[in-house]
Amino acid sequence: MNHTDEINVLCFGGEDWWYHNRGHTDMQLMRRFAKKGTVLYVNSIVMQKLNLGHSRKFVQRLVRKAKSIFTGLKKTEEGFWVYSPFSLPVQHIKILKPLNEMLLRLQIKYVTRKIGLVSPVVWVACPPACDMAIKMKKKKLVYQRTDRFEDFPNVDIELIKSFDSKLKKNADLTIYVNEALFQDEADQCRKASYLDHGVDFDMFSGPVKSDSEPSDLVSIPKPRLGFIGSIDDCNPDIDFLGKVSQIMPDISFVMVGREQMDCSAFKGRENVWMLGQKQYELVPEYGKRFDVLLLPLKQTKWAEAVNPLKLKEYLAMGKPVVSTPFPELKKYSDVVYTADTPDAFAGCIRTALSEDNPELIRKRREKVKDSSWDSKAAAVLKKLFPNEL
Repeated sequence: MNHTDEINVLCFGGEDWWYHNRGHTDMQLMRRFAKKGTVLYVNSIVMQKLNLGHSRKFVQRLVRKAKSIFTGLKKTEEGFWVYSPFSLPVQHIKILKPLNEMLLRLQIKYVTRKIGLVSPVVWVACPPACDMAIKMKKKKLVYQRTDRFEDFPNVDIELIKSFDSKLKKNADLTIYVNEALFQDEADQCRKASYLDHGVDFDMFSGPVKSDSEPSDLVSIPKPRLGFIGSIDDCNPDIDFLGKVSQIMPDISFVMVGREQMDCSAFKGRENVWMLGQKQYELVPEYGKRFDVLLLPLKQTKWAEAVNPLKLKEYLAMGKPVVSTPFPELKKYSDVVYTADTPDAFAGCIRTALSEDNPELIRKRREKVKDSSWDSKAAAVLKKLFPNEL
């Protein structure tokens, strides 16, 4: 194989292309692989148990999933195909699991034939695809161990652990984005590699596209603190951030992301604004209008294994970043303010606001400027085909 040879990929994605932020690792890499061959991105298979306890949230997810499924097989502007298979939240029910796998197998068989995808590299970023991915005819198997999937809320922990174990033993390459998790688990894998995240550096470091602020930002007083990302049970720590906002009533707290949990107490505060999810391409237009960007992660076992994509995006924008501590953050201690209590967090924000300057902006950007997604895609292919590229 040489650089001009076709590389086809079937990716069982960890998110839904139509509804989630498109900056995720699997999505970014598929964009690059699509330049080398045919790529099919299969939107996330249901991993969580059926939960009717939060009826409104359940209905919202159901409607969103139905719309995604009815979108059918569609090619994106980025050059790869996207498909949402029908699956049921029954991974944890032993008697129904084979039915779910059969439905999935038939759907994937149909779409791969339709687009002429034969013997691809199979990429798994969603553990419930485990058994099907292992059984498929393929060139290589890649497991993207982005998070501790077993620590996600409302999943069958033991089942997800079993998927994880199978994938690590069978994958030609298991990719980690958290170095501590990589060190802990590398010996469990057939072959493991630490990749780290990339960043669309030019997009996030470049000037804003318009001199005018987005309309929903105009009336928000400065200084503004911003969080950008999904607002769910894993991230951010809304209770912690609520306490910080109480300590700093003179500062505007602005949340940009889909609200997937009860934030009523937090957003009821006068200095809090919830702007909803924005298209990936618009994120810099908002981020660059904030004075400080925030990473208030919950201090959980899940957080110990994270490496937030948004960190590199924040730094590429040159903005001060204030975060709660997590292991992967140690590499950025010279460019990120860190605190683990609301009072200390508020103090870091005050410091960040007072000492920001052009030299610090340059230093933040320098920290991530060489972490392009193109370089990450090339590194993966070199690991997969060491004697052929």
